[in-house]
Amino acid sequence: MILPVYLYGQPVLRKEAENISKEYPELKQLVANMYETMYNADGVGLAAPQVGLSIRVLVIDADVLGDDCPECKGFKRAMINPEIVERSEEEVAMEEGCLSLPGIHEKVSRSKKIRVKYFDENWEEHDEVVEDFAARVVQHECEHLTGHVFIDNISAIRRQLNKGKLNNIIKGTARCSYRIKAVGK
Repeated sequence: MILPVYLYGQPVLRKEAENISKEYPELKQLVANMYETMYNADGVGLAAPQVGLSIRVLVIDADVLGDDCPECKGFKRAMINPEIVERSEEEVAMEEGCLSLPGIHEKVSRSKKIRVKYFDENWEEHDEVVEDFAARVVQHECEHLTGHVFIDNISAIRRQLNKGKLNNIIKGTARCSYRIKAVGK
């Protein structure tokens, strides 16, 4: 089932998400719905707060970027209760966008390499080192679980330059090709 993507201004995007237990109801169905929602919106990652749930669950499928970013080839993960336990000091600045901030793209610096621990949808534990663009996607999605969005990482002047677009998102007038839930809608 395709879920609506919550847009910038929705309070759930600014809340610290909660860990879940193995007993979380309908977890596999939620993961399947999140993948379907992400694919429908042409995204490569989606965190539970973006579908209105303040829980530490995210999905990523970066395989579509595999031709340009070899580390993304076959990189498909559901991450439950993910925790980034190490970050390289080396950072790389690249342009990012977000399904919750349609029409906004900005350069963001992120660690080139990370180590992340998480459970998959079968509650198998993983401890994985991720690099380059795949690491960027994991960091971006994990950031949603802390109540942050990527524009929190840009300069005040860049945020000011995007103020009109941000206001349009909050007002619900931003154009999207996927189901959304804007503030007050």
